[in-house]
Formats: sequence, structure tokens, C-alpha cells
Amino acid sequence: MAKKKKTSNDELNVDWKDVARLMLTSRAMDEKEENELVPQKKVLYQFSARGHELGQILLGKHLTNKHDAASAYYRSRPLLLSIGLDLEDAMAAPMGKSGSYSDGRDIGVVCNKPDADAPKVLPMAGDVGSQYTPAIGWAQAIEYRRNVLKQKEYEGAIAVILGGDGSVATNGFWSALTIATTQNLPVLFYIEDNGYGISVTSEFQTPGGVITDNLRSFKNLRILEGDGTDPEEAAKLMEEAVTLVRERKGPTMIRLKVPRLNGHSYQDNQAYKPEDFVKEEMKRDPLVKLKEYLVPNKITKRSWTTMENKAKKVIKETAEAALNRPSPDTSTIKKHAFADDLQTIGGLAVEGHEFPESSEEPKPEKQRINIVEAIRRTLAYELETNKKLLVFGEDVGLKGGVHAATMDLQSKYGEERVFDTSLSEEGIIGRAVGMAYAGLMPVAEIQFRKYADPATEQLNNCGTVRWRTANRFAAPIVVRMPGGFAKCGDPWHSMSNEVFFTHAIGWQVAMPSNAEDAVGLLRTAMRSNNPTMFFEHRNLLDAKYARKPYPGDDFVVPFGKAKYLKKGSDVTIITWGAMCERSEQAVEELGVSADVIDLRTLMPWDKDACLESVKKTNRCLIVHEDNQTAGFGAEIAAFLTKEAFQYLDAPIERLTMPDIPVPYNVDLMESVLPNVQSIKEKLELLSNY
Repeated sequence: MAKKKKTSNDELNVDWKDVARLMLTSRAMDEKEENELVPQKKVLYQFSARGHELGQILLGKHLTNKHDAASAYYRSRPLLLSIGLDLEDAMAAPMGKSGSYSDGRDIGVVCNKPDADAPKVLPMAGDVGSQYTPAIGWAQAIEYRRNVLKQKEYEGAIAVILGGDGSVATNGFWSALTIATTQNLPVLFYIEDNGYGISVTSEFQTPGGVITDNLRSFKNLRILEGDGTDPEEAAKLMEEAVTLVRERKGPTMIRLKVPRLNGHSYQDNQAYKPEDFVKEEMKRDPLVKLKEYLVPNKITKRSWTTMENKAKKVIKETAEAALNRPSPDTSTIKKHAFADDLQTIGGLAVEGHEFPESSEEPKPEKQRINIVEAIRRTLAYELETNKKLLVFGEDVGLKGGVHAATMDLQSKYGEERVFDTSLSEEGIIGRAVGMAYAGLMPVAEIQFRKYADPATEQLNNCGTVRWRTANRFAAPIVVRMPGGFAKCGDPWHSMSNEVFFTHAIGWQVAMPSNAEDAVGLLRTAMRSNNPTMFFEHRNLLDAKYARKPYPGDDFVVPFGKAKYLKKGSDVTIITWGAMCERSEQAVEELGVSADVIDLRTLMPWDKDACLESVKKTNRCLIVHEDNQTAGFGAEIAAFLTKEAFQYLDAPIERLTMPDIPVPYNVDLMESVLPNVQSIKEKLELLSNY
């Protein structure tokens, strides 16, 4: 039987008095900032929510499951107020005061809300469109916990994404839309259409200026739209939208037209808007319309005035209290780039996940295996022993990965745990971040280093989220990424560029040179409370040099602990990845007595081992495949120059790729890669200095 359509306004089940209170509070906050705090330079960045409040507050009141999560953006403070954001925190954050949701580290309206027993607001970001794909990961985690882990408390939980009409042009929007609709996830897209992306009208963001007109052919997508300034219409549409998603009718998009009554930010005077348009916008003020809707039929005029005055009084007092908060403690500002204390939300550690026992002592089998098999066996063991671990990426399912590292894992562990993704690196990484927020351990594969470029925004945000939220949120994920030269080179598949990730805040970087270390480092990464970039060198995947016996299911390699490949007295070679083999061979052919150190991890890296060796040998050669300028070798050289200056008998030398891409032709490639001969020449130069 079809449900009876609601006709009475009273059936909307809306606490209109509280909606009014929240709107008046939000408006009072904006007015306090715009009229006093910003001119007085007590708030340095301000993004007004004027005109956007009604839909956000109505939506917030529908977030009732403790596993609901909203992924919003910098104009979304009314949403947070509606689900219980502390007023003093909300006022203190734009002032850069202590406490609140970032302890003065991030822009004040870039909020988050990590309550364990209440709906969450995922960490916002200052870049447009990056809020979409993490919410998709959260939605998929809801389904995984509900369907696979059989956790009934996730029944009916949803993910909500808030975005302006400008954000629909971003990679994140389209990637999230594709994943949500192809996987039929419990996601609500709420598009607040104010007609402008800063100064650029919607026609430049999407054909015709109305995104929903372009999406009606999308399978599995329900579309609702209307006036976000009309209380009754907005309330009905929002209730319908949330109900559709909660009842698993499929992903839904609600687009509400709203005015942006102030500039994009305080500094924006909106001179680009025609005067008549601005006047029309002011007539559509949702606060004015709410008052007209409520007074006198639902609230007396006196009650409205009382609420309005009270909101202004409360915000005045709250602002004073916020101003009296101390500035953040400068002595703690370096904390939380990496895990030190346990975060509130994100990763396995929060729920007290226990791993099998581990050991740094290998228990080698008789047969040698290559790195591909080492990775496959390590993934399989962790999948077997950790039900919260998922492996995904392009072609990792039936195909088993383009490098065969995930072969047969899907057939053994199922499509829910080992699965293919759409061709969107933004979606792969953003989804992984959302899953990590939801307490899973995502192991995402990017097929080649160069292909990670579209995901740079998500990778950077993942690394900084612990620091940006003052340890409220963290996203421990593992990204497996092959790269480097192989049987030939080329600019697209052979890029190394590992230094990029050592410079990315919050990321661990592992680069194994052999199968044994690949097992130990990958296992450590999958049990870590930090995000890890796990670099798989293409030339080593099946190389004879890299083959080692499987070291056992409990074997781990701690990050930041280098390995001596050779020990000697005359020179130190510091290297990693595919250059280990070439460095060892050069030492053997030249007959020099050398320490050959395989760093194994670049973040963190074993400074003590390198320093100890150089103090002994008094000479140092750094060999790496990445380009020379600002390569990681420069960091090592700078450290050793300072810390071992008095021990050096020769300048520190670097041997690297020149500052060009890797050529395709094999002879051209070998002419520019560090090779045995060029390493020998550098060693002779150092010996004769």
C-alpha cells in the first residue's frame, strides 16, 4: 500500500521554535563577527552563513543516528549548531583561541565534530570539493559494518554531503557521485545553490547552471529540489530526502535554491553582482521568511522578539568568554603531525583492535619468493586475521592487479573486502580516508606513482588531518603504489618521486628493496596508527636480487630502522629501493670496503645509523633514483653536513637521476639512471679526494 502523502503542516514533526532559535543564534554570530570582531581584527577569516541557515538546520535535526556523518564545508556552521556544537567553541575557533575543534591550528569555520555517541561531522577542509569522497568512504563503511561485520547499530545510518553549486564542477563531486550511484550507497548530497562560486555564476560551473537538470539520467539517483528559503517547502523536501536514504532507496540529491546574503568572505564586497539582483536576494532572506511563517500562527511576535534578543545577548556573552580564552600553547604546536596520543575518531586503535603477535626476527622458509608473492601473502594473512581490513583499487579484483599482487584474494575473501574501483584516484584515496574515519583499515592501490597526481588533495588532507584537528580525527590508511623504472622507462609509469611523500606532512614512507623487507614493512604499515605510503619498485617486483624466503606471518620491520647490506671501513653508501642492488654490485666489482645502508623507510629515516657509519668511514655517497634537485638525498646530505662535519674527509656526494623524466628507450634510460659504472666512478672520486 502506498504511503499517505502528508498534507498538514503539523505532520512535518518540526520543532519550529528551536529552528528559529538556531537561526537567530547563527545570524547573531555572523553579525557579531562582521560588525565587530573582524573590523577589530579579532577574527581574521570570516565566512558568513547568511542565507544558507534554514536548510542546514533542518538537515541537522534529521541526523539522529550516532553513526550518521556529515561532510561539509566552510559555510556549514549552522549545521553544526543544529547537532550541538558548543557555542563558545564556535566563537573561539575563528578567533584562533585555544580549545575548540582545532586548538587554533585551522581556519575557524573549518569545523569537525567527533562525538563517539552522536552524529559526526567529518573534518572540513579549505579546498572546494574535497568533502565529497571521504563521505562516500564513510557510507561504504556503514554498509560494510552492517552487512559484513553484522553490527546492527549501523542500520539506518547515512552519510550526508553539503556542497555549494560551485563545488559540482570539482573532481571530488563527480567521483563521489559515480561511486555512490554505482554502489547504491546511503548518501545524501545536499547542494546549496546560491548561484555563485565566489564571483562566477553557476553557468560556468555546470551546463545551464542547474546541476540537477544534468543528472536526471543517472541510475540509482533520486533528485529533489526546491526553495531553501521557504520553511514549509524546505522542511518537507529535507524530510523526504533523508527518509529515502535511511530506507535504502538509494543515493539522493536535494538541491535547494538559497541566497548568499554576504560576500564569499568578509573581504568580498560583491561588486560583481547587479544591484537589482542583490535587492532580490535580500527579499529572499530565509530568516525573514521564517518569521513570516511562524509569527503569529506558531509563535507570538513577543516570543520572536524575546528569542531574537536572547540570541544576541547569548552571543555577546559567548564572544566575551571566547575572547578571554588563552591563546593556544605554542609548546605543543609540533604535536600530532604523527600519532603520539590516541585520537578520538579514526583507525583501528580507537576501538582497541588487537593484532596477532609480531616479531622482528624472521623465520625464513626454504623457498625464495619475489616481492609480488611477498605482498600477496602478507595481504592475505592480514585479511584473514583482521576483519576490518579492505583491499581495493583499479583492477585489484578478478584481474588480481596489473602487477598480480592481489591475485586470487577476491575469490578467497569476497567482493566486499577485495574490490575494484572506478578509474578515479581522487575517489580511491578519498574513499579510503572516509573508511579510516569509520574505524576500518583501507589498503588502497594506485597503479603507478604518476597516477597518484589527481589524488594529491586527498593525500595531503589525509596526512594533515590529525594535526589540523588537534588529534580529534586521524585517517590511518595504506596506499600501495608501484613506480620506478622497469624493463624500460617512460615519463608515466616509471616516475619515482618518493621525495614528494616525505615532504607531505603526516605520511610514513616505506621503500623495500627485497621480499623479506616488503613483508615486514607492509605488515607494520597495516597495523600502524599513521597513514603510510608503501612504494613497490617495478624493477624489483620479480627481480632475482629481491627474492628472499618468506619471513613468517609474524614478521615486522619497524619504520625508521635501516639495514646494513654490507659493512666496511672506507666509505658509506646510503641508498634505497632499486639502487641497493646496483650499489652492492659496484662495491663488489671495485673491491672497496664500504658500508652499504638500505634506509628501507624514508619517513621516518634512520639518522643514527647513517651518522654512525659516516663517523666511522669519513666519506659518504648517496645514491637514489629520484631527480637530484630537492631529492631526498639533499635532506640526508644537509643532516650529515651539520652533524658529521668534523668527521668528513671529502664532500658528501650524490648520484641521482638528472632533472628530467625517465626516458622510454632503454639505452637512453640507462644513460641517465645511476648504474654500477657511475657508482664505481663516484666511489673512486671519493677514495682519491
